[in-house]
This record gives sequence, C-alpha cells and structure tokens, in this order.
Amino acid sequence: MANTSISLEWAFPVDSGFYYLLRFHFCEIQLEVTGQNQRPFTISINNQTAEIEVDVIQLTGGTHIPVYRDLITFVPDDGRRGRKDLRLLAAANPPPAAASLPPPPPNPTPKNKSGGSSVILPVVCSVIGALAVAAAVGFLIFRRSRKIKDSAYSKSGPTKSSWVPLSTASGSTTGTGGSGISLPSDLCRHFSLEEIKAATGNFDENFVIGKGGFGNVYKGFIDNAATTVAIKRLNASSNQGVHEFLTEIEMLSKLRHVHLVSLIGYCDERGEMVLVYDYMARGTLRDHLYNSENSPLKWKQRLQICIGAARGLNYLHTGVKNSIIHRDVKSTNILVDEKWVAKVSDFGLSKVGPAAGGAHTHVSTVVKGSFGYVDPEYYRRQQLTDKSDVYSFGVVLFEVLCARPAIIPSLPREQVNLGEWAKFCYKKGTLEQIVDSNLDGQIAPECLGKFVETAITCLKEKGIDRPAMGDVVWSLEFAMQLQEAAERRGGDGPAADGGDGDIFSINPSFPLLVGAGQNTTEEEMFSGSSEGLSASKSSGLSTDSSGKFKPDDVFSEIKNPIPR
Repeated sequence: MANTSISLEWAFPVDSGFYYLLRFHFCEIQLEVTGQNQRPFTISINNQTAEIEVDVIQLTGGTHIPVYRDLITFVPDDGRRGRKDLRLLAAANPPPAAASLPPPPPNPTPKNKSGGSSVILPVVCSVIGALAVAAAVGFLIFRRSRKIKDSAYSKSGPTKSSWVPLSTASGSTTGTGGSGISLPSDLCRHFSLEEIKAATGNFDENFVIGKGGFGNVYKGFIDNAATTVAIKRLNASSNQGVHEFLTEIEMLSKLRHVHLVSLIGYCDERGEMVLVYDYMARGTLRDHLYNSENSPLKWKQRLQICIGAARGLNYLHTGVKNSIIHRDVKSTNILVDEKWVAKVSDFGLSKVGPAAGGAHTHVSTVVKGSFGYVDPEYYRRQQLTDKSDVYSFGVVLFEVLCARPAIIPSLPREQVNLGEWAKFCYKKGTLEQIVDSNLDGQIAPECLGKFVETAITCLKEKGIDRPAMGDVVWSLEFAMQLQEAAERRGGDGPAADGGDGDIFSINPSFPLLVGAGQNTTEEEMFSGSSEGLSASKSSGLSTDSSGKFKPDDVFSEIKNPIPR
C-alpha cells in the first residue's frame, strides 16, 4: 500500500481473466468531521474512476457508523494467463473553495510562500487523517467467475478493465452511474432504473404478481408496452443479496434452453437490484396443484410439465461445458408459460459442478436449499452433486402426484415430510391413499407404476443409487407413452382431445386408479388429523422389499418454501 500526500493506493496480485467483487469499508470516527462534504474523495480502479464524491457522512447519516460499498471489476486476460496487479486508489477531492478559485500568481517573496504553505498544510493533513481511518478497505473476493471466452470480450482489448457498483443493504443510496456488468448485449440487457419504473408504474403494488424471499415480482411492460416481462426486485430486508444477484445474472445470461426461464436483463442503479425475465403467464407449478383457486391440472398436463422440467435440469447437468447444479429445485421454481411449457427458474443458489472426468465428484459447500427438498446425503456430508437435484426433483414428482406441500408440520410425524411419507406408503403398498383425489379415473396403472418407480428411485438415500437426470427424462417420457397407449386401448382409438384422459371414467372394463373405501378430502389431508385417511387396497404396484424405512427428517438452512 502506498500513501501519498493526498491519496491512498493498494495493489493486489490477482489472476487475470476473471471478475472480482471488491468491498470497501468506511467509518468516520474523527470528532471534527460532523457534516457532509467535509471529506469527499474519489475511488479509482486500475486508473479508471469508479466512484466520485464519496462522502462517508452522506452514506451513513452520522459518525461512528460503518458502511461498505461493493464494486465489481473484470481483470482481462492478455493471453499469458499470468497474475496482474489490481490497483485501488482513494484520492481526496479538493475543497470546493480551492477548486473554484484560480491559482495565485507566482510570487518569489519567501514571506508570501510561507504563508500559503501554512494554509494548505492543515487541509492536507486532515485529508490524510480522514482517509487513514475512514477508508479502511476490506478486499473480499466473494466469487471468481468462470473465465470469459466470448469474442465480445477479446474485442475490448487487453488493457480495458470494466467495473460496476452494486447496491447493498448497507444503506448506500448514491447513484451508481454504472453501465452494467459488461456482458455481451445480445446475452444480457442493462436497464436503467427509469425504464424499470416506467415498466412497473413506479413499482405499483397493483403490478405485483408474486412475492418471495428475494422480494416482489412485478408484471411489467417494456419496449413501448410491446413486451410483457416479469420483474423481480430485491427487497432491502431480504436474506439474499449481491452474491445471489450476481450468480443469477452469470448463470442465466449464458444459458438458452426451451425449458429454462430466459433472463432478459437487469438493473443495478441507486440502491436497486432488479432482474427482468420472460413473463410466465401461468405462474408456478405449485399454483396449479394446491392452495390455489386455479382448476386442478389433468394428469397428462402434470406429466408433461414434469417432463419439461426434467429436460431443463438435464440440460444444466449435461448440456453445457461445465455442469451446473441448481441446488433449489422445487415446485415454485418451475414456471409455466401460456402454452403450459415448463421452465426451470431461480438460479441464485446454483453452483458449477465438478469438471467432467476430473478427480472430484462433488462440490464441497455449505447446505442451502428449501425445507423438505434438500438431499439428505448433501445435508449430512455437505457434498453437493447433480444427484442432489435428482433427489429434490423426486420430491416434486410426488408433490405433483399427491397435490400436497413437501412439508406439512401439523400432520403426524411420519406424514410431515412428503418424500419420506411417500416412500413409506410405497413400501406398505398403500400409496393410493395419498394420491390427489382429483386424479381418480385419469391415470393408467401402467403409467402410474412407471411414474412412481421413477420418483422412488430419485429419493434413494445414497446419491450413487439415484438415476441421472437423463434417465429420469427417459422414464417420464416412457410413462407418457404408456398413458397414451392405455388411452387408445380404453377409448377404442386416440383420445379426441389428446390430453385429459377422461375416457377411463366411461370404460369400466379398464382398471382404474380408484381408492377403496372413503375418499380423503383435501381438508382432511391438510388438517393434521389422520382420521380422514382410509385404508385402501393395493393397486398392484411393485414394492421394494429390500431395506427398511428410516424416517430421517431433512432440515434445510432455508426454511421458507415460497418462491425466491
């Protein structure tokens, strides 16, 4: 660190070709500084001005209040794959009076020169003192991104370094003036805050279409109302922040697939962190399963949505150069568009998986996810693999079949966790008692058997025993073929509508999925009482006699199951 007369400079050796997140910590503790504009200074990164007129008192509202500012910068690679110095400079701004007055004419008289020095010296000393105690910089590298290989970056030349300020929960409201994270414009669009406000009616509550841990989701209109979008705005009190925001942009800006939600752009101005997505007209999968005014989905619609979501996850695991583990697969992170096409969303917790063919088979990381969906092996060992997504998806499959949440705390202990309860019922041959009663007469037994077999294998205790997501896709597609073949047999030809499967209800000669005895109502199932659960006969599903059921309750660090 170099300390000149009016500035402080730091140099950090870093690897080239990566993004770096810089966190600057400030706290004004000198008694003589009591108001704004007494200690303004400028922050520069690699000789580029990043922030001007930084005023700690203005940021915090007083003295002895810590505050931090986050900036992100890209250190380009010149092809030598070496280390470069990342230089940070905090330089004091000249006092307003000194800046506005012209310099005095040269005067050789020693007496006058000495008088000028006596005026300037206290100013210089006070600036040095302020910077020494107020500009305590913590250089924290939160994430080192994948090396950028797009040709768009190489065109910018090896000497350029891009930066962008990021809003934080520290209370900073200074305009960023940033121009984005320097992603290619054809991949990710940077919106101004004015554009976002215009799209949402200045964040009008009437535009809110969803709420989650991240904040509110608004329905918006961009490009002169020609395009409808979903706009997710970070809540200042959210337990998620800069890291998730950056991860979402990094992941989705480089992924394009029919079963992944598309990120259109983002905004990071004036204390706001906003993401703009394609608008999914029909909301989340959960919106169509339970606790909703929407009509219950037909079985083939549910199965088709599961197939689409599985294809999206399989693309993440196998369709990109470095596999991506979603880490938060659940029914609220599967969205449905106008044509009932499923799209996987919310990549804030995603992690890049181990390199294919490498020595490592997992990523060691702290446990994150949603309550009821977290892989128990990942929870115990803190080793994340793509099979962790497979387990979570198995819970989603039973959520689709049973139309109940992954966790219902009010139920008896053995029924609280859907995944464990479904495995228990499968082993006992009583799975029909928890299947959604709205599906009676719609599911062909062959299809049901394959679907349940797939879901059960996804929930195997050990990740090595679970199928790959590609195998899950194949099994679900085969279940759909079994369903359609049964419809053709039962209806003496293809179903006219090709989708609702109601032909089973008018053909009593064909075996139906109908629970024996009294049907369980939704109120009874969710009431916490087991009295409404009637005994039923086995549907002929095969059971796995090997092993014993172990009621392991899986707990996640994120217990709020609402969409993020």
